[in-house]
Amino acid sequence: MATIDIPQVTLNDGTTFAELGLGTYKLTGDEGVAAVEAAIGTGYRVLDTAVNYGNEREVGEAVRRAVDAGAVQRDELIVTTKIPGRHHGYEEAIASGRESKATLGLDRIDLLLIHWPNPRVDKYVDTFRGMLALREEGVVRSVGVSNFTEPMLQRLIDETGVVPAVNQVELHPYFPQGALRAFHAEHGIRTESWSPLARRSELLQDPLIRDLAEVYQVTPTQIVLRWHVQLGSTPIPKSSDPERQIENADVFGFALDEEHVAAISGLERGRLWDGDPDTHEEF
Repeated sequence: MATIDIPQVTLNDGTTFAELGLGTYKLTGDEGVAAVEAAIGTGYRVLDTAVNYGNEREVGEAVRRAVDAGAVQRDELIVTTKIPGRHHGYEEAIASGRESKATLGLDRIDLLLIHWPNPRVDKYVDTFRGMLALREEGVVRSVGVSNFTEPMLQRLIDETGVVPAVNQVELHPYFPQGALRAFHAEHGIRTESWSPLARRSELLQDPLIRDLAEVYQVTPTQIVLRWHVQLGSTPIPKSSDPERQIENADVFGFALDEEHVAAISGLERGRLWDGDPDTHEEF
């Protein structure tokens, strides 16, 4: 199959990002390397990992293999990783970023995020300052956050003068995050969706999603991922299956009517996972 052309967007720091990416949680070992390499061959350019996923080595290996094989140019890829809570703090963040770059075995980290704000510890501003130092050093290209609320984002902006390029958050039809997305739009922050399919087995059986799949002659998965794209958020579905990777990425040949986008957003019922950023802690 020909490579799927996933459209790109420009972040607030002038770098490029994609409208859909690959989540890599639990893609480990040789199978993980093969899965990420297959995704690159399919057309994925945003690759999302984290220190706490334990697979930075595999993601970096897949990138090197794909580049060496001529499947992609290194500058086309946006490799994302995340600083864990145990590495919060200015010096700790700098050390963490350097270590991640070494583990990945790449020339740079394209996007570095704070994985969780851990507000009780209250070191996320200093952590972000450390990430800005890494950007100056050339270790990372873009800096952002994950699981941040509007007040947390505003505090970062006020205290550092820098607007994060990306905020990766739980986002799916059951939790569309309308107020947060409006804040992002106002400040030029790119929204990125983790858990974009919610509980896959439940959401994809929803009568509305299944009916729309019939209307548009696509799969329920593609309906949901297209909804993310039209909200202006980059979903990062995870799959090790090459056929499913293709299905997930093949959402740029159709568009949902705005009334259908609104109807899907109307499925809202709240956060699914145990991850309220005001209380959740992860180290």
